[in-house]
Amino acid sequence: MQRASLVFALAGVVLLLGALFGETIPYLLPIATFGIAAALRCSHDTAVYLRILVGLIAFAHTLLGTLYLIEIYGYTPAAMDGFTPPLAMPVAAAIFALAMLAVGRIPVIRSIAQLTDPFFVSREMGVVKVWPFPEFRAQERIIGTALLSVVVIMQFALVAISVRLSYWNRDWFNAIQDRDAEEFWRLLLTVWVFWVTVAVTMAIYQYALRMTLDIHWRTWLTQFYTRRWLSGAIPYRMQVFGAQTDNPDQRIQEDVNKFTTDTMMLTLGVLSQVSTLVSFSVILWTISSDFTFPGTEVVVPGLLFWIALVYAVVATYATHLIGRPLIRLNFLQERYEADFRFSLARLREYGEQVALLRGQGAEKERLGTQFARIVDNFFKRVSINKRLIAFTSFYDYSNSVVPYIIAAPFYFAGTIQLGVMTQTAGAFSRVESALSFFIDAYQRLASYKAVVDRLTSFEESMQRAREAGRDTGEIVIAEHDGDDLRLEDVVVRLPDGTPIVAAPDLVLRPGESVLLAGMSGTGKSTLFRAISGIWPFGEGMVHKPAGRTLMLLPQRPYIPVGTLRGAVAYPALENIYHDDALRAALEKARLAHLVPLLDDDRAWAQTLSLGEQQRLAIARALLEAPDWLLVDEATAAMDEPTEAAIYKVLREELPDTTLISIGHRSTLIAFHERRVDMAPGIDGVYRPVDTGTIPAQ
Repeated sequence: MQRASLVFALAGVVLLLGALFGETIPYLLPIATFGIAAALRCSHDTAVYLRILVGLIAFAHTLLGTLYLIEIYGYTPAAMDGFTPPLAMPVAAAIFALAMLAVGRIPVIRSIAQLTDPFFVSREMGVVKVWPFPEFRAQERIIGTALLSVVVIMQFALVAISVRLSYWNRDWFNAIQDRDAEEFWRLLLTVWVFWVTVAVTMAIYQYALRMTLDIHWRTWLTQFYTRRWLSGAIPYRMQVFGAQTDNPDQRIQEDVNKFTTDTMMLTLGVLSQVSTLVSFSVILWTISSDFTFPGTEVVVPGLLFWIALVYAVVATYATHLIGRPLIRLNFLQERYEADFRFSLARLREYGEQVALLRGQGAEKERLGTQFARIVDNFFKRVSINKRLIAFTSFYDYSNSVVPYIIAAPFYFAGTIQLGVMTQTAGAFSRVESALSFFIDAYQRLASYKAVVDRLTSFEESMQRAREAGRDTGEIVIAEHDGDDLRLEDVVVRLPDGTPIVAAPDLVLRPGESVLLAGMSGTGKSTLFRAISGIWPFGEGMVHKPAGRTLMLLPQRPYIPVGTLRGAVAYPALENIYHDDALRAALEKARLAHLVPLLDDDRAWAQTLSLGEQQRLAIARALLEAPDWLLVDEATAAMDEPTEAAIYKVLREELPDTTLISIGHRSTLIAFHERRVDMAPGIDGVYRPVDTGTIPAQ
């Protein structure tokens, strides 16, 4: 951008010298060129997405300025006669570039920029295939910039074609008025057919490129948010924070889709309408340059343009006043719908428990309450939309006659011909439509703002989870060259800073089996999570042996949807382990009856009992063979003989694994060599107290 700025600055100097020492180049052209140079120079700290758009506008300024210079020096070909851009167009491009730069400083635009920029600065390699070109492989930022640039340039070209057809429309209706059949057919078969063919072809190809960019951007952004969400313990930490972010799944699936689609549509819409506004405003201004105000002799330069401007501005402001509440209501609708969908999914997952507890009545009441929120918010939106539709519908219908009503007095007075009248009406409609873009897109803008808010809050919640221990302190996980696992001055806290566990000098030696005992609510599970690194709140250090693996088995294991093979292999990929290893692990975990079902694809969390799910988690541990295995009541749903058999298998199959268990059953004592009890202190904080070696039984 800095080099481009210098090039435009030098071009501005050359044009300024031409204006100073000649009479052909007007001063506005070098001033506009300096404006483009300034926009490029000052865009270094704005969003990359906006920088790309400013660069494309600078390209448009260059093209329009060049065509204007060709015209004033008399080198315009006959085919372009009457179609070359006036000075106002390159000047307007400079104004638009500077305006876009200013808009980029608005907080809401900065929020959008934070969502667009990751893709357009990514140095990851990507592949894109656009017919009929060969497969293209490059960095994602290059792919995104190239596709966006081509799509935007095509949009500008389509506006230019519409301007050309406006002049064709003028000449064609003049030929009708003059009863000139030869000119009528010539204009139809040569000019109209050619430009319409070009426009239709370009529109089709632009659509294909836009869809390619859309899905490519969505794919990258989905992977980007998925990686960030699943990094470290972000999903768990976000749950700990409670309702800071509702339905992350919806943010990644639905909101990312809406964001990429609507960003492209609104970007092209704004660029198209601005270029349309400038192009047809010039036409409207030129036609009505000497029109008098109806009923008077007062000449108002560009009268039709000013009427269109006032007409659209008043309507836009009225639309904003009517539809402003939709932004908040759309946000709430997305949230209520997602909450209701999530509750239905949870009910399906826990259908057995609900049936056993006879909880159907409570579930109906809860689902009814959630759906009532959807309905209530829906009718609030309907109420606003009724008023909005009433206004915009009247506005749309009036647009079909207002331009003719305005131009009719001048036509009946003989000031303009029929062709000019139709061109006037067409230009007025295009200018008014461009100015009314906000009206037509208001509901989409309201929905888009809600999507931006949801993605922004999702990003903020992930960042908060990432920096979870900033306010309460953070437990540091460090590797050391020794073989033991040591807790040094560790204090585990709740998210609000309240201490619950203090472990100043707990040492867990390799190869031993330790039982961590204590009443419920004494912080045993939270201490396990601090050791594993997913609970950040607190202080002190956990020293882990370098290069050793650690696995935690919770009371309720996670069972992914898919094949049983994938469920047993998790968290590894399902094709990592050979079938013989999977069968052996299942048999040792007392799940031999599941061996024939390895390739069955179903929701295993609903198929297996909790005891079977816990034994499946044991099979995972046998496959992974971690150096340290933390068992958090992961055998609580098993009967005592099965539990004893499982612990025997763990000691036999994983002789080098350090086993640390949490449990309340007295029978667990027999499976461990050492016991640590959670004892309350006078300050209410529980501390692990080593009660010594457990006698062999």
